Amino acid sequence: MRASAKPAKSAGAATAFEKAVASRPSGKYILRLYVAGATDRSRQAVLRARRLCETEFMGKYELEVIDVYQQPILARDGQIIATPTLVREFPHPVRRLVGDLSNSARMFVGLELDTKP
Repeated sequence: MRASAKPAKSAGAATAFEKAVASRPSGKYILRLYVAGATDRSRQAVLRARRLCETEFMGKYELEVIDVYQQPILARDGQIIATPTLVREFPHPVRRLVGDLSNSARMFVGLELDTKP
């Protein structure tokens, strides 16, 4: 008799994400922005994160915006306890910035971003 354990969907998604990250070129940033609904604060966080990415990374980035109300499983898997939260998933190590995204200098320091060629 064979015992087989089915992996949880979130574990499979995490493994797929890790494989995708491993195959990415090292010069590309992967960022996730977690927001809560369609509030003014969420809209401002999205605009600021996009502006930062467009001006500093010049196309060498992927930004995924996740609404924690619509996708609570992703928020749980990402261990998100407050919004907005901007997470630098790649390059490693993972870095998180929680709260106000209005200060670009704070974003660079908090996420340890390096935009040098």
